[in-house]
Amino acid sequence: MKNEAKRVVTEFLTAVQNGDNEKLAALLHPAVIWIQPGENQISGIKNSNAEVFQMVGKMFELSANTLRLTDITSIGANGSKASCVLRWTASQPNGNTMEVDNIDVYTVENGQIIKAEIFSADLEKENQFWA
Repeated sequence: MKNEAKRVVTEFLTAVQNGDNEKLAALLHPAVIWIQPGENQISGIKNSNAEVFQMVGKMFELSANTLRLTDITSIGANGSKASCVLRWTASQPNGNTMEVDNIDVYTVENGQIIKAEIFSADLEKENQFWA
């Protein structure tokens, strides 16, 4: 399908912004490979949608439920891959805040995300925030 990757990623990011967990579960392949950068509690390779949801749950716990995808700057596609520039914000009860841009690269097959590679514009800040 032409532009399938861009369509699926756009739907996925919209579901992230809306907190639509049912849609997120439908768009993430059960065996998705998710590569989260850094050296912190959420870093590493996740090998299933269950592990991805576990990671996201930890992110909400560490950010006192303040983690937000505030901006989707652009989405580009090439074949089965789509990349996007995203702005994330979060804060912690101790006053620690984070505002960071990520560049995500998603691979899509048969209407589902099968791989996600996340790149941070400020990995040091993310490591400090998610420590």
